[in-house]
Order: sequence, then C-alpha cells, then structure tokens
Amino acid sequence: MLKIGLTGGIASGKSVVASRLKERGAVLVDADALAREVVEPGTEGLDRVVAEFGGDVLGADGRLDRPRLGALVFGSPERLEALNGIVHPLVRARAAATVAAAAEDAVVVQDIPLLVETGQGSDFHLVVVVDAPDDVRLQRMLEHRGMTPEAALSRMAAQATRKDRLAAADVVLDNSGSMQHLLDQVDRLWDGRLVPFARNLAAGKRAARNCGPVLEPYREEWAKDAARISARLKSAAHGLILAVDHIGSTSVPGLAAKDVIDLQVAVSGLDAADSAAPLLAAAGFPLVTGAGFDTPKPGAPDPGQWQKRFHANADPARPVNIHVRVAGSPGWRYALMFRDWLRANPSARTLYAGHKADLAGRFASSAGTRAYAEAKEPWFTDVAWPLMSAWADETGWAPPSYAS
Repeated sequence: MLKIGLTGGIASGKSVVASRLKERGAVLVDADALAREVVEPGTEGLDRVVAEFGGDVLGADGRLDRPRLGALVFGSPERLEALNGIVHPLVRARAAATVAAAAEDAVVVQDIPLLVETGQGSDFHLVVVVDAPDDVRLQRMLEHRGMTPEAALSRMAAQATRKDRLAAADVVLDNSGSMQHLLDQVDRLWDGRLVPFARNLAAGKRAARNCGPVLEPYREEWAKDAARISARLKSAAHGLILAVDHIGSTSVPGLAAKDVIDLQVAVSGLDAADSAAPLLAAAGFPLVTGAGFDTPKPGAPDPGQWQKRFHANADPARPVNIHVRVAGSPGWRYALMFRDWLRANPSARTLYAGHKADLAGRFASSAGTRAYAEAKEPWFTDVAWPLMSAWADETGWAPPSYAS
C-alpha cells in the first residue's frame, strides 16, 4: 500500500486536504480524531492524563476539558512534552491497526499535525505538507476560531517552524489562495502522482521514463531530496544498510544534470543487498532486473568485482536510481571518487559538463536515456579514470571509513 504522511501548521487547511483525499478514495487515518478517542472516559489514556495533570482537567461530565488542558501545556515545553509522551504512543498504536487493516493496493493517508515534530517522515512513501504563510494562518485563527493573538501565537510556537515543515516535504500544497485553488492541487496530486504511484508499488515496477536526456541547471533542492530519500531507505532496511551516499551529477554543485537523484547504498555483501531488496521495493524502489553489473574500469578487470543491485523509483514524479554496492568494492569506490573529484575540481566539472552536453544534444530525440548513458561509458574509462586516479594519489583521497 502507498503510505502518505499529511501535515501542516495550525490553520493551514490540512483538514480540507484530508477530506478531499478521502473523497477521492484514500483511506484516512486522522491523528486528531484518534487523539480524542484515546482519552475518552474509561481509557488508559485519560487515566494517565489525569495522573499527570490533576483532576482539574476533567469537566463535570468526566470528559477531558480540552481548553483547560491546552491552557496548561501550550507555552510550557516541559508540560507539552509530558502530554505528547502519553498521547502519541497510543495514537500511533491505533493508527498502525487501521493501516494494517487497509487493502494492499490502498492509498493510506495519515493526517498527523505533529509529523515533523515527532520525526515520522521516514515512515511514509511521501510527506505532503499543506502550507500557508504564518501571517495568513494567524489571521485565520483570529477571524475563524475566535482566538486571541497571544493564544494563536502560542499554538504556532508549539509546532515546528514553517521552514522545518517545508524541509520535510516531498509535496507542498499552497493554501495561501482560494479554497478551489487548494482543491485543484489535491486533485492533480491524486490523479497524476498518488494513483500511479500506488499502482506501480502494487505491481512492483518502476515508474516509466519516456523522455530523452534533458539537462537542467544545478538545483539546491536535489541535495534536500537526496537527504529525505536516504533517510527513507535507511529506515526501510535498518541493519542491512551501512550508509547511503548522494552520487552522480545531482550531487555536484554547479553541474548541470538530468533531474534524477542517484544514491549509492553501501552494504556488507551481496547477500545483504538481496535481503534488503524486498524492503527497498516496499519503500517504493523496486529491483530492476538485468542491471546487476557496472562497467569494469582499469585496475580491477574481474567483472565479478563490479556486481551491484539496481533499484529505481515507483514514484512517477521523482526519478531516483539506487545503486546497491558492496562497501569496498571497485564500483563503490569509483562512484565516490568520481563525485569527490568533480566537487573539488572546476576544470573536471567543465570537462564533464561539455561531454554531457554534447551527448545530450546527440540523443535529444531519444525516447529514453539508455543510449545516452551507454555513450558516456567510454569517457568514464578513457578520460575520467586516469585524471581522477592521479588526483586521488596527489591529494591522498580515501573512501569513507565504513568500508572497513
């Protein structure tokens, strides 16, 4: 199943998005609703809240007096942390049960207001953030919720900053405009990304890539995307992955590249790679058969030393290549050295950029990028290898220590 984490600051419009996704067919797990359920009268949650904060947090009917409790915890990080320590584990357990009961081909959306604050982003295939500027959200709280400026600002201060939420987002839905503008974004997301992603995931296949090699100017977002995806991979195959490194052209500041994130997953052996394969597939990166070898370079002619496992994304909107290589192997070492050589040498970047641009022009009309990639291979051996090897010798370059 496709698991989506939905979040947003208070008064961002997250509930509207959640309702629309449910209308379109998603299985909705509402953390706010679950948070209310786990502190209903007679529950373990309510008993623990009363033990922590006293009987004054109960109303005359024996139910939790939420405004009174809110006044106690908002503005007090210690007391808020105590409350979250009671409620969040109970909510997560209830949410897990709902997710487990969903169909295998379902799109499951978990509406979690504090997703970023609780560090749950890596648990999902995608994190969707509903965003609006802080001043817009403040005005909404004053006008539509009848809150005082002090109370509204206190609620906002108790949540992650807007910057932190955006950094955690795979998808940002802008709610600074009209309601219809927001709903249109949700519909496009559902039809163009979530439904195809879910189908690919259920079928265990990568997303189609039908365009030729289009080079784009370097974007700082590539490094941020790589960091989020790396965390997702490590979470999916915990204990099997030694490290995840951003490699390839998108890892080199200033270098034009195809909008494809290349990541190298280091493992202790190919048995670990094979054990990790179904876990990576479930995380959205199915194994691609027939792509189990790198092209051997000078110095390690044995093709067996250049084995790898190759995975690619099922998400149609974020192309990703995952190269699973044994730490210490020639292919693992080459990928890291090549990246570091390009990062350290403007002349090397210029040389490689010119080669890429020439080939991109030659293969611009191609339906895919395979011919472009194959045409680059001789350059890696004949041109890059001697130059980067000499650079490594001169500088004393060495690969990361997890190779041992």
